Amino acid sequence: MINKPQQNDNKNSNNNGNNFFNNNPLLVFVLFSMVTIFAFKAIFPEDQTANIGANNQTMGGATTNRTIPYSELKKLISSGKIEYVGIGNTQIRALSKGEAGQNITYTARRVIPDETLIPELEKNGIGYGGVNEENLLSDILFGWVLPIFLFFAIWMFLVKRMQKSMGGGSGGILGIGSSKKMINSEKPNVKFDDMAGNKEAKEEVQEVVDFLKAPDRYVRLGAQIPKGVLLVGPPGTGKTLLAKAVAGEADVQFLSVSGSAFIEMFVGVGASRVRDLFEQAKKVAPSIIFIDEIDAIGKSRASGGPMGGNDEREQTLNQLLAEMDGFSSETAPVIVLAATNRPEVLDPALLRPGRFDRQVLVDKPDYEGRIEILNVHIKDVKIAKDVDLKEVAKMTAGLAGADLANIINEAALLAGRANKNQVEASDFKEAVERQIAGLEKKSRRISPKERKIVAYHESGHAVMAEITKGAKKVNKVSIVPRGLAALGYTLNTPEENKYLMQKHELIAEVDVLLGGRAAEEVFIGEISTGAGNDLDRATNIIKSMATIYGMSDIAGLMVLERRTNQFLGGQTQKDFSDAMAKDLDDHVKNTLNERYKIVLQSLRDNSSAIEQMTAELLEIEVITGERVREIIKENGGTIFEDEDLHTEALSKEKEEKVETKEEVPTENLEETIIKENSDKPNSNN
Repeated sequence: MINKPQQNDNKNSNNNGNNFFNNNPLLVFVLFSMVTIFAFKAIFPEDQTANIGANNQTMGGATTNRTIPYSELKKLISSGKIEYVGIGNTQIRALSKGEAGQNITYTARRVIPDETLIPELEKNGIGYGGVNEENLLSDILFGWVLPIFLFFAIWMFLVKRMQKSMGGGSGGILGIGSSKKMINSEKPNVKFDDMAGNKEAKEEVQEVVDFLKAPDRYVRLGAQIPKGVLLVGPPGTGKTLLAKAVAGEADVQFLSVSGSAFIEMFVGVGASRVRDLFEQAKKVAPSIIFIDEIDAIGKSRASGGPMGGNDEREQTLNQLLAEMDGFSSETAPVIVLAATNRPEVLDPALLRPGRFDRQVLVDKPDYEGRIEILNVHIKDVKIAKDVDLKEVAKMTAGLAGADLANIINEAALLAGRANKNQVEASDFKEAVERQIAGLEKKSRRISPKERKIVAYHESGHAVMAEITKGAKKVNKVSIVPRGLAALGYTLNTPEENKYLMQKHELIAEVDVLLGGRAAEEVFIGEISTGAGNDLDRATNIIKSMATIYGMSDIAGLMVLERRTNQFLGGQTQKDFSDAMAKDLDDHVKNTLNERYKIVLQSLRDNSSAIEQMTAELLEIEVITGERVREIIKENGGTIFEDEDLHTEALSKEKEEKVETKEEVPTENLEETIIKENSDKPNSNN
């Protein structure tokens, strides 16, 4: 009994949706226009256009029409036989009372100019006014058809403008439910050879290519190819390029769309576009659907709080989940690829097996990968014989593929600016420094006092980097301003990406950062503001050692901060009490003070090397890492030739433990802590 009213309501709603007005929109528009024109004519009637007809009706009797010359009409007016005169632009109509009650309408061609007509009418007391000379056809044409046409033209113009502003196609009202205009459908010419580096990522997606080429090979074995492959990694690593390469290798249709294109101001538009996208993919199957930046619509539904967050985004996500569950890869081979650099915010339902059941990491390239990427982008560039791409790869550790492509282009631009025929090694070195440290500003005027401070500051960084165990080697020291605020820089470029950092390496990085401030205090006697960025980085390292990596006694092995957005620079979420915060502040302060005292003593022990390095910097402004090491050796200092020396010592101790079955000292266990993010080349300002 309860379902009957619901059924009736549904019927009523259906009837309301399919009534006469919805099925005949143009007819309704025409009726609306006619009613509007009728109302307009009723409110604003035509004055003096029908006076002749009105007078005829008033006087009664039959009406006779006669055409006479203008002169005869004036005689009739003078004789007083005319009752009323209607004056038009070209004609004059006069009404007279004939014999036997017969009405006669005289029509004459008006002679212009004639200034005697009106005075004559007034002299004889004859009424006069204007007359409408249009016929019925012109009245219908200009009074009815033309206004309706104008209304229709304005309406169509507004509809077109609304369609363009809302990005709609041909589906739904005003086309806002269609995704045709937002989908880029093509057959890419990109191959795996065009995407260097990331060998493991290409191997992971090779199965998708094989399935699209020969699906029977997998179907007969009962294997199911992944419906969705999620490409994750930092920006600029080639996620979109890898997706195009998959489509290019398989020679199938590639339908790409951005995640933000599904979201509109109208509720339900995103879901409609998702349906339309999958329908198009099925029509051209086998095909690949690629959704770039899927985190725009795939955010976890739990993050919106009790109210559920953005309802439109949730509807779009729900429709995407339903579509990925609803289509079969065997009958219509459609593979969904998606890219994001925020996989931690995606909804768990999106990542479960059966949807995006495979995640492929597209990470920053290693040394060999960087050489391959450089070789790909160097094909169309004329390079000199002295260019060694291996050296460029060593200087660019921690950079993504997009950064490497930009470095090559920047080097070519620098060579073109200097009117060179080939791109030389110096151009590549300058391009790398621009990418890391910023644009060189030789025109910036710096006083001799400030140049001396900067020289001592950078010399302190360089010496500490060479004499400290576990520190990154110096590539270049400069006191030429670069970027927005750097008055000088010390370039430390490791030859390889570092995925692990031991405790002594983190402490060494802190010592190098403190070297600039310490050099100012030892050799100048007063500190400056130049060490602001160094102190900030050193503080963050000490704090991370205590809160994230468990390398202190303040919290032991307890994790106080959790890292998120690891592909976007990393953000931390704090989770500790106020008492722990006070202890943490004291620990960071005391540790920095202890390391600062050690750095001060190290610089005092190498004061002669600092003075010589500062003098050369003031003279030539730029010195290489090789010259830095020579200066330290000439002044009796000791440098660590191999940054992996400490790691080799650990390996020897491990071998001795196997042979003698002795326990490894506990202090060595602290030196195996994983650093989650890889390092970029550092420039200590």
